[in-house]
Amino acid sequence: MLSEDPDVTGWVPTGLRVAAALSWRFLVVVAALYVVLWLIGYLSVVVIPMSIALLLAALMAPAVRRLVLWRVPRPISAVIVLILGLGVVGGLLTFVITQFTSGLPALQQQLNLSLEQVENWLINGPLHLRETQIEDFINNAVQLIQQNQASITAGALTTAGAVGEILTGFLLTLFVLIFFLVGGEQIWTFLMRAVPQQIRDRADTAGRRGFASLVSYVRATAAVAVVDGVGIGIGLWIMSVPLVVPLATLVFLGAFVPIIGAVVAGAVAVLVALVTNGFVTALIVLAIVVGVMQLEGNVLQPLLLGRAVRLHPLAVVLAITAGLVAAGIPGALLSVPLLAVLNAAVKSLVNEELPDPGAVDVLSTEGALPHPTGEPGTSGDTGAASVTAPDDGAASGPARAAGPESAPDGKRREHDPA
Repeated sequence: MLSEDPDVTGWVPTGLRVAAALSWRFLVVVAALYVVLWLIGYLSVVVIPMSIALLLAALMAPAVRRLVLWRVPRPISAVIVLILGLGVVGGLLTFVITQFTSGLPALQQQLNLSLEQVENWLINGPLHLRETQIEDFINNAVQLIQQNQASITAGALTTAGAVGEILTGFLLTLFVLIFFLVGGEQIWTFLMRAVPQQIRDRADTAGRRGFASLVSYVRATAAVAVVDGVGIGIGLWIMSVPLVVPLATLVFLGAFVPIIGAVVAGAVAVLVALVTNGFVTALIVLAIVVGVMQLEGNVLQPLLLGRAVRLHPLAVVLAITAGLVAAGIPGALLSVPLLAVLNAAVKSLVNEELPDPGAVDVLSTEGALPHPTGEPGTSGDTGAASVTAPDDGAASGPARAAGPESAPDGKRREHDPA
């Protein structure tokens, strides 16, 4: 007979109690993640420019520190690097647009010739289609476009609105980037004040190692993108494919979205070669693209990224896919850098027993490597952490390069010599 005691916990099997405890905790975590993702989506107009500014800060921070070492004040160094970066990007875009405009008429002529060849094959080839059937197909396509003219016009208006949002995001990115380059250390120290004192050093070290991995990732990705663009561009030039410079630039930009971006850009190059120069040339261009991608995946990325930022290809593909589904192109662009930062930060939290934020040089590759014993230099960091920039302000990114610096609690911390 059952006991009259209202507490029936003892009657519940242990496995069911454990499953229930895990289930409600899992649901709470999922709900919290959903709220965070919803807030990020709601504030995407701010989050995306700020994230891109952080990527650019990671790319430009080494140049800013170099100028600081040459006794150039940090604000002036940041402005110089920013102006040079804008000049390079603006000049490249101008050159690409000019080349595309000048090569477009020849591409149109070649496209018309290719379409005539396709039409001739459809009529005289094994399909034996009649000209009336081809004309009916073209007329139906034109009629379909005319019927959906309202939708196309609405899409054009939406695109015009998107251009305004892009311009606003660009200006916001520049504004945030300047502050990241000039006052990154103050911003990071301010954020660390919200972390409890007992775990502040651990969280500070994890954040700095995460940013160090971001610096290494962006630097290596930029180098790989240059090699991809130049290598495939030279191959297209040798095969006399038109629009070499725009296609090489597309490959360069696509390389910033690992694996998927290179595949899409390479497919466009092969398609242009097929339309303009024929099947054999397209096969050769495909071989060139595959060869460059193999060089990138098997040689360049392991060499440049190193073991601190190296990510499994499956994790990269899944991250890009999830980012693309969740936030479109910005999500695909930012998903892998976010994964690299989380990878380094989690390794630091798990492996470092005595974290020392002052020993992390965020602008070196070794800065992303956790030190299990908490001592600088245990992972090959021989002297990088003792570089002191003659700076009256903060370093680029969330942390200054090593040297005597202010700890999150406001006290001066002297670094142990490497």
